[in-house]
Amino acid sequence: MGVFKKETKKGTKYGIDLRHQGRRIRIIIGPSKKQAELVWQKTQVQKAEDRFLDVQRHQKVKFEEMKKLYIERHAKLHKRSAWRDEITLNHLASFFATKYLDEISPLDIEEYKAERLKRVAPATVNRELACLKHMFNKAIEWGKADKNPALKVKLLREDNRRVRYLERDEIKALLDACADHLRPIVVTALNTGMRKGEILPLEWSQVDLVRGKIYLYDTKSGKPRDVDINDWVADTLSELSQNRKGPYVFCSEKGKPYGDIKRSFETAKRKAGIEDFRFHDLRHNLGSYLAAEGVGPQILQSILGHSDYRMTQRYIHVLPGHKKAAMELFCKLMDTIWTPSLKKEKLSKQSTREKPHKLGVLAHHAEVAQSVALD
Repeated sequence: MGVFKKETKKGTKYGIDLRHQGRRIRIIIGPSKKQAELVWQKTQVQKAEDRFLDVQRHQKVKFEEMKKLYIERHAKLHKRSAWRDEITLNHLASFFATKYLDEISPLDIEEYKAERLKRVAPATVNRELACLKHMFNKAIEWGKADKNPALKVKLLREDNRRVRYLERDEIKALLDACADHLRPIVVTALNTGMRKGEILPLEWSQVDLVRGKIYLYDTKSGKPRDVDINDWVADTLSELSQNRKGPYVFCSEKGKPYGDIKRSFETAKRKAGIEDFRFHDLRHNLGSYLAAEGVGPQILQSILGHSDYRMTQRYIHVLPGHKKAAMELFCKLMDTIWTPSLKKEKLSKQSTREKPHKLGVLAHHAEVAQSVALD
């Protein structure tokens, strides 16, 4: 390692040969050996000061260490959904835990995408990649990394038009299959469109049964809103209020709010024979049924608590049979204006078949009338 000499077609050249952070580096300086020696000496000083090639050397940080730092110093302090970040980073850690941050490449992340996509939807993978990207940004900001490999990874295409709601018999089957602690939660979600993250931490101080309101202060949009409740929800909450165990509406026997209900909800779905349905689809279910009954988009937007109307449109789907009924209605309206020739012919044949029958009936009535007169 040091200054080396190389013969080229353009003459003798001198360069430097050294190792930096485990990599061998050879750089051609020029025809002057003295200049190459000066550069060599300068690089040795820069290496000693951690400034070689203007790259700041960082301490090696493992993914697992950065994950914990991100959750404690960022997610829990600045994000309402810190628990979701923790779950997301645990999935990522199952793939990257043993790696140092500077060892993770865009190709590694692409491999994670491919493996994860075998188990979850593209939207879930995209949320995880977004979290990974932000964690690396924080690592750079905090001096734990000097690059973000996730920046070069493209997100997956998502299909946000997913339509899944419950038929009436499925709603009954699901409620019948719910455990006692789960049923009031499902009834509330089904009738209010509230998110799971708004229902589980709900406190009695937010419920006004006299006015028929639930007041939400910590929402996804960051804006407080009130939720109107119908008689079904009011009766459900009233029954729960008679046996309060603490400040939380939905809680265990010890008064602690439920951390999650995924397992019990999956059990209820299995017993009810319901597939491809998430808890969040209960919110979708409400929007679909109300839209089909003619509830306007502005009211739907208010009920679902969307700050952007485009989000409301994702929840508005026409239920089966409604399109057919609407087209039949239009057909009846058009009949008053113009009747197609084929339909005229059909009506004409039907009228011809009915005429002999009608004549026979008239003759019968005439005979009856004549016999009565003779009597």
